[in-house]
Formats: sequence, C-alpha cells, structure tokens
Amino acid sequence: MIGGGKSPCQVLRIIIAVFVWLTAMVVANVPNPNYADALTKSILFFEGQRSGKLPPNQRMSWRKDSALHDGADKGVDLVGGYYDAGDNVKFHFPMAFTTTMLAWSVQQFRNSMGPDLQHAMEAIKWSTDYFLKATNIPNVVYAQVGNAEDDHNCWERPEDMDTPRTTFAVTAQAPGSEVSAEISAALAAASVVFKPTDPGYSKLLVNRAIQAFEFADKYRGSYNDSIGPWVCPFYCNYNGYNDELLWAAAWLLKATRKPVYWGYVKQNIINFKSDMESGLSEFGWDAKYAGINVLISKFVLDNPSNANPFLPYADTFVCSVLPGSPTNTVRYTPGGLMYKSGICNMQNPTAMSFLLLTYARYMKSRVIRCGNVDVTSKMLIRFARSQVNYILGRNPMNMSYMVGYGTKFPQRIHHRGASLPSIDQHPGKIGCKEGTQYFVSENPNPNLHIGAVVGGPDIKDNYADSRRDSAKSEPATYVNAPLVGLLAYFKEHP
Repeated sequence: MIGGGKSPCQVLRIIIAVFVWLTAMVVANVPNPNYADALTKSILFFEGQRSGKLPPNQRMSWRKDSALHDGADKGVDLVGGYYDAGDNVKFHFPMAFTTTMLAWSVQQFRNSMGPDLQHAMEAIKWSTDYFLKATNIPNVVYAQVGNAEDDHNCWERPEDMDTPRTTFAVTAQAPGSEVSAEISAALAAASVVFKPTDPGYSKLLVNRAIQAFEFADKYRGSYNDSIGPWVCPFYCNYNGYNDELLWAAAWLLKATRKPVYWGYVKQNIINFKSDMESGLSEFGWDAKYAGINVLISKFVLDNPSNANPFLPYADTFVCSVLPGSPTNTVRYTPGGLMYKSGICNMQNPTAMSFLLLTYARYMKSRVIRCGNVDVTSKMLIRFARSQVNYILGRNPMNMSYMVGYGTKFPQRIHHRGASLPSIDQHPGKIGCKEGTQYFVSENPNPNLHIGAVVGGPDIKDNYADSRRDSAKSEPATYVNAPLVGLLAYFKEHP
C-alpha cells in the first residue's frame, strides 16, 4: 500500500484524474468540445489535400485540379492521391499509413459517424483508387511522385507547380519492403471497410493487398537503399521494414481470416523480437509495432493460448504511455499534451490515443498491470479524451489546433495552397519564387484549410502561429486520420 493507505490502482486513478483536472483548470472559460463539428471538419481536411482531377462534389472550393500528368515520365497513370502535408509531393509511405488509419477509424466507429461516414469512405477511396494504380504492374510499386528538394525550394500552389514530377519506384532489383507492405496494409484495411457496401471493390482491394505483400516479403530491402536520395530526409525509414511486414500480414489476417497470415504473424513476432521490443512504445507512419499488438489483441483476447506475446506487448505499450505509470517513458507538456521532440508532434497524441481507445474497447473489463498498479479501460478512455480535448482548445493557449474549429485557431499554417491566393482570387500563375512574399508575410492565410490540425505547441505549451515554423504550424494527413476515429467515438460518448 502507498499514498497514505490507498492502493496502487487508486493512486494511478488519482494521478490521471489530477492530470485531466489540471488541464481543465487553465481552460475554465473554454466551452465543452463539439466533437460532431470537429469530426466533420477533420474529414473535410482531406479534400484540401487531394491531388489530381477533383470531383464535382469537391467541397473545399479554393482547391482546383493539379498534377494531371503524374506518372507520364514512366508511361503510367499516377494522377490522384494526396499531398502529405503543406508541400506538393506525393510520398506514398505516409500516404499509405494515412489510409490504413483512416480505414481503421471507419471500421471501429462507422456507426458513430452519421452523415460523415460517406465523406470518410470517399476519402479512403480517393487513396485506394490511387494505390491500385501504383501497384498495377507486378513486382513494381510506385513509391513517390515529385522531387522533394525542388518542390521545397518553391512556394507554389499545387495548381501552378512546375517543379519536376519525377516518378520513383521500387522493384525486385531495388526493393522497398516498408512502402510496399504499408500499401498492402492500407488496401487490406480498406477492403474491410468496403466489404458491406461494395463487395466487388473490396475483393479487388484485398487481392491487390495480397500481391503487394508477397512482393514486399519476397524481395526484402529498404527503400532507403533503393531511392533514398529522394525519400530522405523527408520520409526515411528509421525503424526498419520488419514492422511493416508484420503490420500488413496482421491486416491481411483481419481482411481474409486465412490461417497463413496468422502463421506468418506468430512466427515473425518471434523472428523480429529484438526489433519489436525496442519499439513497443512507438506508433506512427514509420513505427508499427504498438499498432500490430493492439490490432492482434482483438483476435487473442478470447483465446488465452494465443495471448503471448501480443497481450504482454500491448500492455507494455499502455504502461509506457500512460501518465502515472511507473514505467512511463513519454513526456507531457505542463498542460497535459503528450510530447515527443521532432517534427509535427501532434501525430503522436492522435495516433497513440487512437490505439489506447481501441485497446480499451477490445479489453473491456480486463485490467492491465503496470508495475504495482492496475489500469482499466475507463482510464485509457479518459486519457485519450484529454488529448483530444487539448487539441480542440482545452489547453493553456485556450486555442484550438484545428483550423476552422472554435473561435481561436491557427491562422498562418505552413501550407502552400492555403497561404497563396486561390485560382479564383488570382487566376494568373504564381511562379516558384513569386510565392515567397506570401510565405514570409505575417498576414493570415487567405484560404481556410478547414479541419487541418497543425504540428502543435512546444514542450511548454507555447504556440507562435508562424508559417515559417513548419515543425509547429504544418498539418499532415497522418495527424488527422486517427483523429477521425477518436472524434467519432467521443461524439457518441460526450
């Protein structure tokens, strides 16, 4: 017994309650979050990131058609897909992770989405249609479109860009297991989403997912070595590709229920043990181990004979993240936001909170042991809510970090299309360096990129709202994708 006679479980509950209470203390005048409004806007954001020929029902009207000849240098059609963040490059590795997480969000919470479900499925299909093109040739997976160095040297609207749209591929001779396997995971996850409403499309997706996985597994190697000069340092694979292989197999297991994928996961969770155990507290576009264990936990919770090592690993993830856990390894700002140093911190609280919420729903009444304290599903849900509420305005800055949500939100996000006059406002071309005046301007962006969640504050909860500070002010698709699921859940459980 510790804490003056209280049990360890009571102590951790008190710590989490105080953690949430302290956050609320500094935001007493902020209204309760409107999760439904935030959900609608978080999905609308993806329309502002679209590349290619925009559809008639495009709602983000300041965006127009762009990159209509992508893939032409290789004689293929790679028109479509998403720009990952505030630039005009299509990086397929994070785009695929975005798609996987958006699909997982819909799988878990589609019944809570109401009229937003159709838009969420359109956002997924915009990506999967593109990845069907990118995997159309056997033993070739297209991994990127656009020269990032040249693109980042310009401040141009996507509709105007005249930088090289070079196409980069991984092949049997120059493999890229991480990007190929993540695309496989995305297609497999999406196949589950479309199965009830469009079984033909679902079957097409899962068959292509199998093809991409077999290619990734047979021709093992990192795209760092194959196309590294073009993908690095932007989306280098720092975590190896073994996690993507397991991640894809886990999603194929969910999509097909075939024993071969369960056998692959069980065997390789052992083969990749050292990699797994070094990455149990990480989850994002480059690190999948925590996600693998949470995803697989759904299969093994009802079958104790298959629980090891998946449940212990998933529990380790929880204990490494939760504030107050004796094995916590994650820092928090004074206002309560999960914080990891690097670019675009907000990807961490959204992705990690999604996993915690999902695991809480899988584990139901099961209790996790973190050292000498117990953790319940309610505690995980309460923590995930605190992260979402911080993003939506319950923070020391009393501001929302989602553009267009609330009365105070970022005005100068690091985003080319949003910061430059739209085609409607300025029909003439704005060249590579002509856009610099808009980049350095202190004026608010002329186009409201509704739903965009920026990188967020620093470790002391400060946010400068500076377009030049891309690490803090740039949005990214892989921030919003898991947030969609979180918002759908809290909309139904306010």
